[in-house]
Amino acid sequence: MLPSTTATVTAILTAAVCAALAAALTGWIRSVADSDSRWLRSGLHVALAAAGGAGAAELAGTGSVETLPELLAFAALAVACGILVPIDLAVHRLPDVVVVPLYPALLATLGVAAMVSGDWGALGRAGAAALALLALYFTLAFINPSGLGLGDVKLAGVLGLFLGWLGWYYVLVGTLAAFALNAVVAVVLLAIRRANRHTGIAFGPAMIAGAAVAAWLSVAG
Repeated sequence: MLPSTTATVTAILTAAVCAALAAALTGWIRSVADSDSRWLRSGLHVALAAAGGAGAAELAGTGSVETLPELLAFAALAVACGILVPIDLAVHRLPDVVVVPLYPALLATLGVAAMVSGDWGALGRAGAAALALLALYFTLAFINPSGLGLGDVKLAGVLGLFLGWLGWYYVLVGTLAAFALNAVVAVVLLAIRRANRHTGIAFGPAMIAGAAVAAWLSVAG
């Protein structure tokens, strides 16, 4: 178990680095989204990247060279998710230029982590979970293309890699939490008359929030 001071310092440093990276990409994010929405001007991506970075440090249990690959994988995902949430809220799109590179990035870093730890089963489970969620989301998108887009399908595979690395239980929790959170948001928006039955609701933020809930449970448990 890491000394609390070391863990706190690591979490603060990781959060600061992730926030700085997200802030440096602000102009690029607006260009990719092709929008100047208030969601992209609010600094939300910086705050989310910082929170995700702190969570990445806690999840990786940093403090030694052996845990560095995991930290890099989780931190990269934190920055990307921090970017994707406001973009999806602004334009209902999850750009390939952000999502697709996460596949080789996570596979490479988690592959090194498996090599260092000798836990190849975790890497295999991550790959299997990615394929399972890709298949599930593709099927749902095929059945209801107005509810889910291909961007959601691609993000599902990325989150499958992450959650699968943690364990099958967290794949299930993260997936169910995404749909539950999205349903809550839809009900609230309907209740306050900010949406109707035909209003599109960005699903990417709920997917990312669901994965965050599962990751939090893995640490808390």
